Amino acid sequence: MKQVVQNYKSGELAVLDVPAPGCKPGGVLVRSTYSLISTGTELMKVSEAGMSMLGKARSRPDQVAKVMQSVATNGLPATYRKVMGKLDSYTPLGYSLCGVVEQVGAGIDDVKVGDVVACAGNEHALHAELNWVPKNLYAPVPDGLAPRHAAFGTVGSIAMQGVRRGEPQLGDVALVIGLGLIGQLVVQLLAASGARVVGVDPDPARCALAERLGAAACGDPASAAVEAAVAELTDGHGVDQVYLAAGGGSNEPVELAAKLCRDRGRVVDIGKCRLDLPWNAYYEKELDVRFSRSYGPGRYDPEYELEGRDYPIGYVRWTERRNLACFLDLVARGSVDVEPLISHVADFDDAVETYQRLKDGELKAVAVLFRYPRPTEEATAEQSSETAAVPTVTVPAVNVRSNGGVRAPARSGARPLRLAFVGAGNYATSMLLPHLAERDAVTLSAVVTTTALSAANAKRKFGFARATTDLDAVLGDASVDAVFVVTRHSSHAELTRKALLAGKAVFVEKPLALTEDELAGVLATVEESGNDRLQVGFNRRFAPLLQEAKNRFGARTGPASLRYLVNAGRLQHGSWYLQQGSEGSRFAGEGGHFIDTASWLLGADPVSVYATAPAGNEDLQVVLRYPDGSTATISYVTTGAPGFPKETLDLVADGKVLKLDDFVRASVHGPKKWVSSRLPKARDKGQNAELAAFVKAVRTGGPMPVPLESLAATTAATLAVQTGLACGAPVTLAGPR
Repeated sequence: MKQVVQNYKSGELAVLDVPAPGCKPGGVLVRSTYSLISTGTELMKVSEAGMSMLGKARSRPDQVAKVMQSVATNGLPATYRKVMGKLDSYTPLGYSLCGVVEQVGAGIDDVKVGDVVACAGNEHALHAELNWVPKNLYAPVPDGLAPRHAAFGTVGSIAMQGVRRGEPQLGDVALVIGLGLIGQLVVQLLAASGARVVGVDPDPARCALAERLGAAACGDPASAAVEAAVAELTDGHGVDQVYLAAGGGSNEPVELAAKLCRDRGRVVDIGKCRLDLPWNAYYEKELDVRFSRSYGPGRYDPEYELEGRDYPIGYVRWTERRNLACFLDLVARGSVDVEPLISHVADFDDAVETYQRLKDGELKAVAVLFRYPRPTEEATAEQSSETAAVPTVTVPAVNVRSNGGVRAPARSGARPLRLAFVGAGNYATSMLLPHLAERDAVTLSAVVTTTALSAANAKRKFGFARATTDLDAVLGDASVDAVFVVTRHSSHAELTRKALLAGKAVFVEKPLALTEDELAGVLATVEESGNDRLQVGFNRRFAPLLQEAKNRFGARTGPASLRYLVNAGRLQHGSWYLQQGSEGSRFAGEGGHFIDTASWLLGADPVSVYATAPAGNEDLQVVLRYPDGSTATISYVTTGAPGFPKETLDLVADGKVLKLDDFVRASVHGPKKWVSSRLPKARDKGQNAELAAFVKAVRTGGPMPVPLESLAATTAATLAVQTGLACGAPVTLAGPR
């Protein structure tokens, strides 16, 4: 299929051929009929992409702050790779469309194939021929409403949420500053609600359009006509609400709002304009400044948008989906007229030219639509995606049964190792693929994703031979030697099982499994298939600095005490790591790293786990006990200082101390003291060495880098943490040691 994309680093716009998305449970696959260009938001992104790096930094100081924090936490080289990787990637455009349901995912019963729906979301209603849209981000289009008009649903919801935040009443007088696409819709919605509206915009054509659509008066912000109209309509008191629908760097809109608003009036920010509030003016009138968050309640809440969990109507009357449906109804009944807003309709194939004309000012428009070609009779390939239930974790009792040491034969040294990636997210593209792409003995054969654009980006950046959404075809390809599973946590175990059954060597990012049943299923697959070629991405044991420190520490004779502080920090709002219902707890996803590192340093697998957490936060204390009496305490905290190092470790035994400071410096204190150099070239956490060991094992048919029994024991111990938290007692790990 085709999709409009932009490279934020170079500013390049393109209509790209990408794999079609699959239809996942909880949503529908929609073939686009019309999609709407947001001449405000999207053109701002297009303009920013054309700036120099300094210009980009000045336009997004919030992102610069995140980069500086990442430098402090992860070091300059890793941050540079991550930032440049994101910048030099294709990103999608679009967030408002109308289309036809082509496939219905499991759990959806309110629409059927062939229904017309309006769709929202900057990840799900893109300028693309096909989009997968979750339940709460689409709404059925009323009978008789033209698809080109239904394509306004999302921007209409944005305008509607802004009006709701202003709480207009019958007879109110409202001022709308900025008469672009959102402003024109705000004018109509206010008029439909019984308010009288004054509009402000420097463009006479837009003022005339707003008056035709219901405004009582409009004018240039610098003219006396606007002030006179407000005085006449309000008997000199000032407007009841001001709606800021303007953009740009000028502070004039907020100053004008204070001047024309009545005492204790409301000012609602809908757009993205400068907000240096003149304190005296706002204080003296005690103005109520409000922000309108996009389409309405539910926006940026992954449980609402991605998992389909609606808010009870008795508590939240107007959610983003209800706003979307309400706006469509208003347009269908003629209360809002969007046809006069349509300045231009372009064929989808001409998208790049259309954006360029808008950017250059050649095409002056309020609203521009892309019109998509009708689908051919060729059927689209169906994809099914099973969601594994996530039961309550019980005490894992893992029996790793030997399969007789069956291993795949050594690969011919005459040809490179052919690898396939399932998933191409940030970790894969910043921490794994850069190392693999540099290896002469490796060929990147295929990349499989459920979202088309990530596959296309990975193919372009790392030279994959093909990009696809068809996992079965890749697993059935006899030329593929090994499969990397780098997807979200909930899919790891099932994808690992499928790849093992297909006879592939498997590298799966942690965690291997989220439940004891999933872990048992993977081990049963190893026994069933005779294929034990499995590696989990526990990379820290391969870190050169830690390996050297362990060698310097030497063998020990008595039990050891290990302390591991992980200053994990808080997650950003909206991170999928917060989706514990489907993706497991944060520690279940990440904790295996630290348990594996402790077990490797202590030379054994744990026999019991005790976990506790302070009330009111996510900090964890995990105590592992080992067969020889050694203990490891892992403090996994989210409430620490952001500038403090992420990982610090101390190992004490036999009169010696090993100390690791965030993979930047290490030391061993004993009969002889050893201290590493203070500033290594980079914070190396072992990914490159781990990948080298995996590639070597697959090529030669030799033992995998980490024994399967150890992988299973670490996973079982990680799962036991949640059980220990629930029962408040130590959890014994059953199974062979």
